[in-house]
Amino acid sequence: MAAQFDINELHWLLDIVQSIDVGVVVLDRDYRVEVWNSFMENHSGRSATEVAHTTLFELFPEIDQGWFTHKVETAVMLGTRAFTIWEQRPNLVRFKSYQPITGLADEMYQNVTILPLRSTNGETDHVCLIIYDVTGVAVNKRQLESANAQLQELALRDGLTGLLNRRYWEQCVEREFARHMRYDTPVSLVMFDIDHFKAVNDTYGHQTGDEVIREVARVTRNMARETDYAGRYGGEEFVVLLPDTDLNGGRQFAERLRLAICKLRVDHEGKPLQFTVSLGAACLDSKMNTHAELVERADKALYQSKENGRNQTTVFQDA
Repeated sequence: MAAQFDINELHWLLDIVQSIDVGVVVLDRDYRVEVWNSFMENHSGRSATEVAHTTLFELFPEIDQGWFTHKVETAVMLGTRAFTIWEQRPNLVRFKSYQPITGLADEMYQNVTILPLRSTNGETDHVCLIIYDVTGVAVNKRQLESANAQLQELALRDGLTGLLNRRYWEQCVEREFARHMRYDTPVSLVMFDIDHFKAVNDTYGHQTGDEVIREVARVTRNMARETDYAGRYGGEEFVVLLPDTDLNGGRQFAERLRLAICKLRVDHEGKPLQFTVSLGAACLDSKMNTHAELVERADKALYQSKENGRNQTTVFQDA
């Protein structure tokens, strides 16, 4: 059985409403404010006297009026509570965030409960909004999601170059092969490695060798399109998968990349080091049974470039 309160004891409830650390707003059926607790005063900068009998939409024009009234009227019709959560809408009203989370949130994230209030005659003539400050929870969750996304990204990339690692890159090739088989879209692959790289390491040291690899990776990343898949295949060997690109397009990309790398200079003790790359290009065709055959063809073309004197591009031609 519900507890019965003497009318003279309602000041207890009002004291509680004023002291709790959530926003409490009571609206009449025209959305005019009748109760406005200290939380709302503190965060809005408006006293209860100032806002009395003013509509919520006048006070907070940022509220989507159509969405909010539909939410409230549905709750009133069903006689049940309704809720909004920060994941769907960051806030109902715009309050600055004063939580000690140093610049991670300018505005307060909010969960809101919409509570229809019945009078003694059974009519729902008021609605209560309870506004919870969930900024800390929201920021922590966003930080965790961001950290997880960064970890996932790191797991897909080579630590030295930032290019896709071999395992993930091969998954990309497999997906593009499946797309090619279904839609007959052209896909080219360019595979290349740094000429005489062992001599660079032996002569100038591994730190310089690593810098050469990083610089080659940087140029490759800059030249690849957003839809391309540039990866480090292993050691000084690199690969770029070019979706929606025929063999001639793959050859042109390879040549542009070769010329750009020829212009690179890596500093070693004040002296500029110059180096070249050898490249092989191949394209998917209907004769291939697996994505591995595309890699094999590009690798054969790369080997031919090295056999023929390096610093050149060879296109795989099916015999």
